[in-house]
Amino acid sequence: MLLGPLLFVLLVWSASNNIKTSGNSDISNPVPWIIIISIFAPIAVGLCIFGWYCWKEEYNDEITNQR
Repeated sequence: MLLGPLLFVLLVWSASNNIKTSGNSDISNPVPWIIIISIFAPIAVGLCIFGWYCWKEEYNDEITNQR
């Protein structure tokens, strides 16, 4: 549950450190970082939701009801 926000903050921190206006490499260009962050944001939200359901033991109810 905490992995999603932690990885998202780490990704944004890494992007802010690597984007440079005077850089010539691809990692210093903000466009790839915007694409990567926009793809990873829903994944981070999904990790939070999955962690919340695991914390509340929602998946255990499905297993015990099928038996």
